[in-house]
Amino acid sequence: MKLILAAALIAVGAFARSEDCAPCHRAIFETYRQTGMGRSFYRPSPENMSSAPSTYRHEASDSYFTMVSRGGNYFQQRYQLDSAGTRINVMEKQIDYIMGSGNHSRAYLHRTAANALIELPLAWYAENGGYWAMNPGYDRPNHDGFRRPITYDCMFCHNAYPQIPAARDVPTYVGELPEGIDCQRCHGSGAKHISLAATGKREDIRNAIVNPSRLTRDRQLEVCMACHLETTSFPLPNALQRYDRGPFSYKAGEPLADFILNFDNVGHDDKFEIVNAGYRLRRSACFLKSQMTCSTCHNPHDIPRAEKAATHYDGACRKCHAADFDKQVTAGKHTRESGCANCHMPKRRTEDVVHVAATDHLIQRRKPAGNLLAERQETQNVYRGPVVLYYPETLPITAENELYLAVAQVKQGSGLVAGIAQLTAAIQRHAPQRAEWYLELAEAVDSNGQLAGALPWYREAARRKPALGSQKLGAALRKLGQPADAVAVLKQAPVSAVTWHEMGLAYQALGKTADALAALGKALALDPDMPEAHNNLGSVWLANGNAARAEPAFREAIRIRPDYADAHANLASLLSTAGQLSEARQEFELTLRQRSKDAPTRYNYAMMLGRTGQYDDAQSQLEISLRDDPQFADSHLLLADLLMARQQAAAAIGHYREALRIRPDSSRAHLGLAAALISTGDRESALTHLKAAAGASDAVVRQQATQLLRELEGRQ
Repeated sequence: MKLILAAALIAVGAFARSEDCAPCHRAIFETYRQTGMGRSFYRPSPENMSSAPSTYRHEASDSYFTMVSRGGNYFQQRYQLDSAGTRINVMEKQIDYIMGSGNHSRAYLHRTAANALIELPLAWYAENGGYWAMNPGYDRPNHDGFRRPITYDCMFCHNAYPQIPAARDVPTYVGELPEGIDCQRCHGSGAKHISLAATGKREDIRNAIVNPSRLTRDRQLEVCMACHLETTSFPLPNALQRYDRGPFSYKAGEPLADFILNFDNVGHDDKFEIVNAGYRLRRSACFLKSQMTCSTCHNPHDIPRAEKAATHYDGACRKCHAADFDKQVTAGKHTRESGCANCHMPKRRTEDVVHVAATDHLIQRRKPAGNLLAERQETQNVYRGPVVLYYPETLPITAENELYLAVAQVKQGSGLVAGIAQLTAAIQRHAPQRAEWYLELAEAVDSNGQLAGALPWYREAARRKPALGSQKLGAALRKLGQPADAVAVLKQAPVSAVTWHEMGLAYQALGKTADALAALGKALALDPDMPEAHNNLGSVWLANGNAARAEPAFREAIRIRPDYADAHANLASLLSTAGQLSEARQEFELTLRQRSKDAPTRYNYAMMLGRTGQYDDAQSQLEISLRDDPQFADSHLLLADLLMARQQAAAAIGHYREALRIRPDSSRAHLGLAAALISTGDRESALTHLKAAAGASDAVVRQQATQLLRELEGRQ
């Protein structure tokens, strides 16, 4: 039976199961299962969910989180409280998997109906006996909520290789997911090895599997560095996977640079982050002056028991330092106590995962000063400058490598302006065939605020590979005011929620309400938790006078994403028009708390305040609006009207003039300015503006201007 199974595995080129390794390697199999890598990914159970909190309050987002057990399943729930203490914006997702061994932390994942994996906001951390806090990047008001995808990059380092669809617009997974990093991540596919195990041909059996200990030092290190070399988790980028490689195609023993290129900032700052053990180790004198590898200190198949850990690691150090250690002790310059790592590789709090303290693999002569475990606040480090190749240290001079070095500058905006010039020159020089280069340049130019300049590059990417570039090209065309062309292009794009959402916006711009509603509905059928689609669905309904359908759409967008300022602003305006002023005010305040420099929302808020006689508050909102955006003509007009109503004509004149400077054809501004000038006695200047207003297309303005003009001329 074993032979039949192995033959089938070879025939389809599949990986074997870890369990198939156990019969011949039982001891290793059992000890490896206890390591952090062996416990990196698994399903929830009573054992690993026993310490769930009753409630965790996240102050920054004014939200509460709790873990719920129901019917043998586990869920993570978020809610907020309104002014009456009632739960609102309740969101709940089932926990289908846990990522992280628990040595440092555990993250909880939900598998969607579309087979994507989503990271849930609340995590568990092992420090100080265990406690609950937000996942990295979530400790802020506008976090990702229940929308952060587990990308292929995440899965690559946190689990065995999964099955994925051949065509993929977003990271999705097929069938049952493996549970834990398996034997084949470090040893390559085991199918042939298992098949040959029954033949008795020892040399063939050995040659059919990768044994990292028989690899060269570089290849052996790369087996570990594929996941532990990350220069930084903050935007840079830290690495680029080669475009001709699948996300799970790296095989132990091949040069890592054939799969991925690693990058760093200029100067290689003294960063200490959660998965840069290899990055830190490679700076150590011990590493640079010896042939040490990760396995010099670590047995990948086992972990030393706690009571023997210090002795184990001391032994690794003394392989090289025994004589010098004894000499230093004899001279009274060093104690004989065990625990070399405590001083020379101390635990430190990581910069990117602030609730975790990890061993620093930069081996130092003296322990750094200060409290290395001091609590720290989560920050977003933003580097702006050139990005340099880190590993490998050099690359052959080829067109492809030149292009990768240029893409590294623009991928996450570190060296955007210079990188755009560099990538443009490389593309023009080499005329590469792959669409990815053109798409990277298009997105870089777009990010630099030059959407029209990006359009030719989006077109070129879509021409070369419609499945890759059509959705981005369609979005660009829509934003540039070419919705009909956008629809034509989007029809060629892969079917996805994002594509249908863009299609809905393009149809809306074309005034095709039925088509817009249908497209947005299809987006939500594919991704019911897409807040943008709910918000824009509400906007389409509201534009067509159907507030009853618009309101629940706005509220659903807010339930999914409570910090969604656009949806709060839309709901505020709807409630204001409906006369629900108290709740409208709350929604306006929520919007402005999340997006304080929002001139249109302050204008709408001021409109509501003015209608209810709250003139001081209305004036204050308009003044703040104009501080934030002095070019917002509507606020100048409304503030001028308000000042006129408050008998402050002289102050109003300046705002009417400013509105006309911004919008010279504004008949309302001409009429208002004329009225203000008349109030101050300047009838001659008012005549010019009244004549302009009398020719307005707006019948009301035209009538009022004509009436004033007659009165003024009659007095002269």
